[in-house]
Amino acid sequence: MKISYGFGLALLLIFSSANAISQEQGHLNVTTLVEMEQVSVGADGERQTRLVPVETVVPGDVVIYTTTVENISDEAADNVVVTAPVPEHLSYVGGSAFGPGMLIEFSVDGGVSYAAAEELTVDDDGQPRPATADDFTHIRFVMQDDLAAGAQSIARFRAHLN
Repeated sequence: MKISYGFGLALLLIFSSANAISQEQGHLNVTTLVEMEQVSVGADGERQTRLVPVETVVPGDVVIYTTTVENISDEAADNVVVTAPVPEHLSYVGGSAFGPGMLIEFSVDGGVSYAAAEELTVDDDGQPRPATADDFTHIRFVMQDDLAAGAQSIARFRAHLN
């Protein structure tokens, strides 16, 4: 599954398997791919792993969401933030969020507030407990530097189907 968006004026990007929104600055092209790892063994017996588009997912399968943000303008884009809701019926795979040069934060309250994973707590029958990867509802990737004209960056995470 490939989802592609072209936008002008981008400060905030929100992506899921269905949508993206941009606002306020620059011209960004945002593409989200939903893939799975496929392992094959070559004639030489060497194992090879590659990413392939998702066609069918069954409970327990792990999917990989990769969003590419490309600055298609002639000016650097600053304050770029990619916010990814963890899709319904999927759970975030702990430690899998990746974004070069990005601060990665998580939400357990539907995207209202964000913090580092180890700082989050949830209410469990009136008692606070440390949040786990299953509690995360959103992942926010905050670029720490401007995205240069013509440059691109990626934000990636894994989730498993419950």
